[in-house]
Amino acid sequence: MSKYLVTGCAGFIGAKTAEMLLAAGHEVVGLDNLNAYYDVRLKEHRVQRLQTLSGFSFDRMDLEDAGALKTLFDRHDFDGVLNLAARAGVRYSVENPQVYVSTNTIGAVNLMEEMRRKSIKKLVLASTSSLYAGQHPPFSEDLPVNHPISPYAASKKAAEVMAYSYHHLFGLDVSIVRYFTVYGPAGRPDMSPFRFIKWVAEGSPITLFGDGRQTRDFTYVDDITTGTIAALQPLGYEIINLGGGRRPWSILELITLIEGLVGQKAVIEFKPFQKADMQDTSANIEKARRLLGWEPHTDLPEGIARCVEWYRANEGWLPDIDLGP
Repeated sequence: MSKYLVTGCAGFIGAKTAEMLLAAGHEVVGLDNLNAYYDVRLKEHRVQRLQTLSGFSFDRMDLEDAGALKTLFDRHDFDGVLNLAARAGVRYSVENPQVYVSTNTIGAVNLMEEMRRKSIKKLVLASTSSLYAGQHPPFSEDLPVNHPISPYAASKKAAEVMAYSYHHLFGLDVSIVRYFTVYGPAGRPDMSPFRFIKWVAEGSPITLFGDGRQTRDFTYVDDITTGTIAALQPLGYEIINLGGGRRPWSILELITLIEGLVGQKAVIEFKPFQKADMQDTSANIEKARRLLGWEPHTDLPEGIARCVEWYRANEGWLPDIDLGP
């Protein structure tokens, strides 16, 4: 079996990806800086679970620290790297663009430099549907994505094009996976599914930016993870959408689902729509089907029901979780 480096292993997608790789018999070295963008207790919860699994080891480290990365790569012989670490959050990137460039772009280049030095060929790089701003959905990978409307999206675009340079110059085999609104149990507390479930369960008002008619191609985390792992196969250089593959859901429809599952009516406080947000997202996933043999299986009602079940099972400590910016 293989040894993989999974960056961002304390994150929502990174933890699930590491777990699936371990379940397949691989060895995983997890890297994360456990930053406080949202409540560190949730990240520690994920890492503690991973540390109970055979074949996992953890390094607390910043991708920006090139020297520490060099030491890490000298200690291990990786068969591939899954760069799932990122500064996430569109709105927060408007206030703190420097940290997004530092982690999402410079951090990615630091990783690729170590891969080049150690002759490691396979990189899976997580990217975002936020790049498709201004395009008409459903979005396909051949659309020009030259007008990012947030520093977050711009930092991801920069990482994508740097990865192409490393592919062209040094033969790096790169699979870029563009994620569409990932959700699931133990998800990011700064995203709407987690926040809305918590707020409705507590009877607290939901803060909703816009009129709620904006739509998202919600994608369940297990589906995202299977697609991410499938992208480890040799592909050369490919950009691949991983999205729900069904109709997008409006934010108001999401709230209605949560109300029914929690058994309580939401109180909604409407705020102005934010310029850095996209109005609608929808993924064309034909390329993922063709190249990866990938198909998403969990629709939103089933996935949100699992999220509510997880919240109820952990209700003793989740009400105190800081939801982040």
